[in-house]
Amino acid sequence: MDTPKVKRETKNRIRVDFERAPLSERLKSKFMSLNFLKKVIYMIFKIVLLVGVSYVILYPYITKIFGSFMTASDFEDVTVIMISKHPTLDQYKYIITENHYFRAVLNTFIISFTVALLQTLVCALVAYGLAKFKFKGNNIVFLLVIFTMMVPQETISFAMSTYFSYFGTKNPIGMILQAIGVIDQGLINSFVPLYLLSATALGFKNGLFIFMLRQFFKGVPDELEESAYVDGSTTFRTFFSIIIPLSIPMLVTVFIFAFAWQWTDDFYVSSSMFFTQSYLDRPDGFKMISSIATVPKSLKEATKGLDMYASAIVGTSTILIAAPLIIMYLFVQNKIVQGIERSGIVG
Repeated sequence: MDTPKVKRETKNRIRVDFERAPLSERLKSKFMSLNFLKKVIYMIFKIVLLVGVSYVILYPYITKIFGSFMTASDFEDVTVIMISKHPTLDQYKYIITENHYFRAVLNTFIISFTVALLQTLVCALVAYGLAKFKFKGNNIVFLLVIFTMMVPQETISFAMSTYFSYFGTKNPIGMILQAIGVIDQGLINSFVPLYLLSATALGFKNGLFIFMLRQFFKGVPDELEESAYVDGSTTFRTFFSIIIPLSIPMLVTVFIFAFAWQWTDDFYVSSSMFFTQSYLDRPDGFKMISSIATVPKSLKEATKGLDMYASAIVGTSTILIAAPLIIMYLFVQNKIVQGIERSGIVG
């Protein structure tokens, strides 16, 4: 038997009777009910859960920030927990001056920007072809793209290092470059392999970028391209004049991801594939942002026997490394959110 519906007149009469009741009865009815008690318990549970999760996530960052203002004496004093008794900016000063922070930022920015730009453009072209063109082996190519996301870099590091070490003897293009004197034998200790990998969509995380862009392009109506083709537009003109303007949020998201991952990369620029560690450590060497995460000379004496102080200095270096990315994110966070929402990989 169906439950009879409550009529509008009945609801209005109940509301009027409630408003005419004494204040004490109204408060008792509102705040002493089982429904209100459930809401309070649920709200307390949410607050405790959010505060607990936030504490677990933010605590390491908070300790790094407070530790960056401490001196060696603070780490020797057992009464100092997080707040320094003698706060100082010495860690920041010596890291910036002696570890050549601004030079490292400029060098890393140039490389990261170039790599991110190449990866964004090339991955967009590959993703557009996989999303909009039907050809034999389309699904196989896409599966290979997904496969590159699951293969650890360390698995192919030796093969890539060997390949680029003998690029001039094992590659037709390399042989030509060697014959005309552009390269000697290999491409080690240069940025060329990094640019080659980015320009051929084989760089770091390119599989993820292709996947994100492909999902976005599949959501673009085919009618837009068909109307452009009817008007005589070519494929590349359609891509650059119609698809690219529609894809700005997604392209910005991919660019930021590529830039951030290259900014903090410790595989390509720190391994023997492109740089030797001794080359990076030389005083006159090409400084990258990852090379500043060391104890400055002026603070090495103070860190003797104080491993926690040395760790705090390295933590301060990581704060300075992440600072440009945080500033950049503040300006483009809306584009990133829009790009993730439109990529079709969430929801």
